[in-house]
Amino acid sequence: MTPQARLQAVIEIGGEIDGAPAGRGLSPSFRRRRYAGSKDRRAISERLYGILRRRARLDWWIGRVSGQVIGGGDLARDWRLRVIADCVFAGGLDGDGVARLFNGQGHGPAALDDEERALAEGLCGNPFDHPDMPEAAALEIPEWMIESLRRQWGDGLQAEMAALNRPADLDLRVNTLKGGPAAAIQSLAADGVEARPTPHSPIGLRVRGRVRLEGANAFRDGLVEVQDEGSQLVALLTGARPGMTVFDICAGAGGKTLALAAAMENRGTLVAADTDMGRLKRMRPRLRRAGVSGVEAQVLDETLSADQKPWPEADLGAADRVLVDAPCSGTGVWRRDPDARWRLTPAELERDLARQRRILAQAAPLVAPGGRLVYATCSVLPAENQDQAEHFLKNHPQFKVLPITRVWAETLGESHPCPCRGPYLFLTPADTGTDGFFTAVLVRS
Repeated sequence: MTPQARLQAVIEIGGEIDGAPAGRGLSPSFRRRRYAGSKDRRAISERLYGILRRRARLDWWIGRVSGQVIGGGDLARDWRLRVIADCVFAGGLDGDGVARLFNGQGHGPAALDDEERALAEGLCGNPFDHPDMPEAAALEIPEWMIESLRRQWGDGLQAEMAALNRPADLDLRVNTLKGGPAAAIQSLAADGVEARPTPHSPIGLRVRGRVRLEGANAFRDGLVEVQDEGSQLVALLTGARPGMTVFDICAGAGGKTLALAAAMENRGTLVAADTDMGRLKRMRPRLRRAGVSGVEAQVLDETLSADQKPWPEADLGAADRVLVDAPCSGTGVWRRDPDARWRLTPAELERDLARQRRILAQAAPLVAPGGRLVYATCSVLPAENQDQAEHFLKNHPQFKVLPITRVWAETLGESHPCPCRGPYLFLTPADTGTDGFFTAVLVRS
């Protein structure tokens, strides 16, 4: 593909994914463009994700210079203007340079009209980060979220948001059912994949550079699984051990289920529960590849209220560990899904909060005396994290919080010092180099 054709693909795909449901990703768009080779897809992806990470600032500049408001419903027009602006700010082009790419030839973008040419020329020579830019645009977040995020980070908000807006590393979890970190590093190296231990998880590896992991024997044989280091720590801090009865609520695609099974050494009872049978079925190939056996799948009815009982009587009070990896805003994984910040609405957040409270209330009766309920999110919003834990504790006096430093020492030991203080685990890209994660470990008296 020519540079012009790649730009046109960015414009088209940007319009296709703008506002699309979470998790849709680029794959469907690329499947419709099978003519695009691997280098083309990489170049298109990098440009597209770069624009998503610069979107608020680009939109502000477009409005400032041209007076055109982005977000009026014409996605094709919006993305064309964003790409023009990005060619100036990220590409360093002047008006003539942009016009040479937008020339209407071949499979490239149509030629610039007079307004677009004026926009490109008007943007030239300006600093991308301007003192007149509103705080929300400068931080690349919706205006309605600033108060909540400032409550979490205070003066550290700018640094934290900058880290959340950078691309994430590729982290792997070593499957201890099949080997240890040293064996995994050696196997990956034999296939040209350079990996090093992660700083906090004793079974985590971080991969250098771009790789095709599907071609590595360590991945095909189930020795490693893709999992962010923060997610690994959530599973480790659950404290699952061989012979225990463990419930993984909201199991989803099974990342933490796999980690729990490895910690349990395939001995004990492990229940993976979710409201979506399709997700549970898609977990099965991963379980087989990892050598995991004996996982019981259970489908939940998401319409159940907090006072209804989704569990068989025999399950009540039977669990040594219950992990509630709650559905949430996903604000902690913006590094991997930068467009998610613009899809989230206050109404959707309120629905998530109500669902989190309901799931916690449903999970509590499973926990045996002395057992633990582990509440986790991939969110950085206090309303979904410490506020939810404290709301639960207020309404369930039979539970109390275990300080995370104590839990860390019990499960991970002293070789990897706990990066947090206080009652809860809170991880962020700026602080720990992970995605954003929250974990509260609650014990039933």
